[in-house]
Amino acid sequence: MNNTAEGGIRLNKYLASCGVASRRGSDALIQNGEVLVNGEVCLKPSYRVQPGDQIRASGKRLEPLREESIVFHKPAGLVCSRNDEEGKPTIYQLLPGRLQHLMHVGRLDLESEGLLILSNDGELTQALTHPKHNVQKLYHVTLEQAFDNAIIPMLEKGVYSEEIGKVRAHSVKRLSSRRLAMVLTTGKKRQIRYMIQAVHHRVKRLTRLKIGPLELGDLKVGKWRLLTPQEREALMEVAK
Repeated sequence: MNNTAEGGIRLNKYLASCGVASRRGSDALIQNGEVLVNGEVCLKPSYRVQPGDQIRASGKRLEPLREESIVFHKPAGLVCSRNDEEGKPTIYQLLPGRLQHLMHVGRLDLESEGLLILSNDGELTQALTHPKHNVQKLYHVTLEQAFDNAIIPMLEKGVYSEEIGKVRAHSVKRLSSRRLAMVLTTGKKRQIRYMIQAVHHRVKRLTRLKIGPLELGDLKVGKWRLLTPQEREALMEVAK
């Protein structure tokens, strides 16, 4: 099927936005010949869906879901995944069926808790996750033991971890003998935990409180709310 238009949304992303499957699952549907565009089988995930195109998947006609984003207070003990290979509980088990199509924007590891955005808004997701935007994220970190203030400039200057290389915090502030406030502009896997290990300590509790100007506030653990248009605008502004 020919499609040279530069506009429109990629077919696999369109399917994901309709809640049919994840982007990867949508690729599989397309490759298995289960997706029709204007009555013809389309095998190209990169096909650009244009206004007026009629899309069917597994025999059902699809309409894209409206863009939606939520603020979620992730509890510790859940993974940011739809299905975990080891059978661990996931964040999606706490969300209603109508929100299952939303994708997590970035992630928090199994033991971490706090602010998480889930969305099908591609523009917002790109703005918050692309490294060039340097969106600041605030974490409160509780260590297993009291620390010396000497670790603060070390964390700000940069420390080396075999797992993720050299990384640094944008800023670090002492909150108590065992608690730190850390601001990151990068988001490598388990970055804070590896950084704390590099200065010979261990993390007992890790909570994300802010992403850019967006605050977790008093949202209860395991609960969610809609992201407001004003909050989306403010997030897009800091990601310029």
